[in-house]
Amino acid sequence: MKPVLQVALDFVDLDRALKCAREATAGGADWLEAGTPLVKSEGLAAVRALREAFPDRHVAADLKTMDAGRGEMEMAAKAGATSASVLAAAGDATIRECVAAGRNYGLEVEVDLIGAADPAAAAARAERLGAAAVAVHLAIDEQMLGRDPFAMLRAVRGAVGIRVSVAGGINSETAAEAVKAGADVLVVGGAITKSADAAAAARAIRQAMDSGQAVATELYKRVGAERLREVLGRVSTANISDGAHRRPCLEGIRALSPEMKLVGPAFTVRSAPGDWAKPVEAIDLASPGDVLVIAAGGAGPALWGELASHSAMQRKLAGVVVDGAVRDTPEIRRLGFPVFTRLVMANAGEPRGFGETGVAVTVGGQLVSPGDWLAGDGDGVMVLPRAEAVEMANHAADCLEKENRIRGEILSGQTTLAKVTHLLKWEKIG
Repeated sequence: MKPVLQVALDFVDLDRALKCAREATAGGADWLEAGTPLVKSEGLAAVRALREAFPDRHVAADLKTMDAGRGEMEMAAKAGATSASVLAAAGDATIRECVAAGRNYGLEVEVDLIGAADPAAAAARAERLGAAAVAVHLAIDEQMLGRDPFAMLRAVRGAVGIRVSVAGGINSETAAEAVKAGADVLVVGGAITKSADAAAAARAIRQAMDSGQAVATELYKRVGAERLREVLGRVSTANISDGAHRRPCLEGIRALSPEMKLVGPAFTVRSAPGDWAKPVEAIDLASPGDVLVIAAGGAGPALWGELASHSAMQRKLAGVVVDGAVRDTPEIRRLGFPVFTRLVMANAGEPRGFGETGVAVTVGGQLVSPGDWLAGDGDGVMVLPRAEAVEMANHAADCLEKENRIRGEILSGQTTLAKVTHLLKWEKIG
């Protein structure tokens, strides 16, 4: 079969899902999926609405059934679904009931391999139990760790002869690889549903699938540690905070100019207020691309200025964060070197040599250890602990992409944020 492009409509509001579905099909999407968030939010009414709006399209209901297989498949079929999913983690009895109900009601049953310890073995079991298809599915939370589904896809493709779909961060750069790895159906969510122009996004993925050549994209990619700087340079501190469950920025630390931006791993310095010896020595000890993080008790006098900034630029440092005071701010602004500080004052201290480098420090009320990542912009400075940095960066990118779609809906519909996001509907009760 010609590879199929299936759009996972993982919205929580039906009107937004239908709008995106219309755009995506105009761009070349073949099948439409009522994603699990949509089914949980709107129920099988979402499947009925998709069937009514797209009577000739394959409509998939991503139920992820675990029990009561007969009843759930019957409901999906009667709502208008062409196919529906059951989890591989379900027991044999449940999968058999799903398959039997599917045969009775003309519904294709797909077994979702998400979380399976041995996906190839689980796929072979699904085929033996009569499933029409299996889904290689890398969970969103796994994607945030920088993983991809392609090794799993190749193993599953070699294990079964039934239809194989793949989901898990597929975009226009990876679609051709997914086809080459044996996917019959490419399930694409965010790379289409978070685009301000879902038609153009679908068109780019369709082009990659048909041509066998990657189509470059800056968005919809989840990275590993080697590309942290690239991703953090693209997102905002607000994106990082939102993606980390509203984690706070460093309290009281602000950029000397709103346009300043810094990204890099921390080289830490502990010093006494106004003692600029260790901060200046640290310039020579840090590596290019590092951010100096200076804990100076949140007090003056100044221990950083123009000459230190010139020196840091010579060493190609990414910036400095000072929980203390800096001076020479007009000159630093003209240099454009990213300096984030608690205080600004004209008087400097003396180089007494107190303190140390390369140790954990407390800055802006938070612990910063050597090698933690810092990202700063006009809204403040966020700390990404080294063990969490990849996941936090990928979640931030996800937030940026979602905002792009919402912004596009606001502008194209000449409407407001509250109306697009159905704010009243989703206000927390109690």
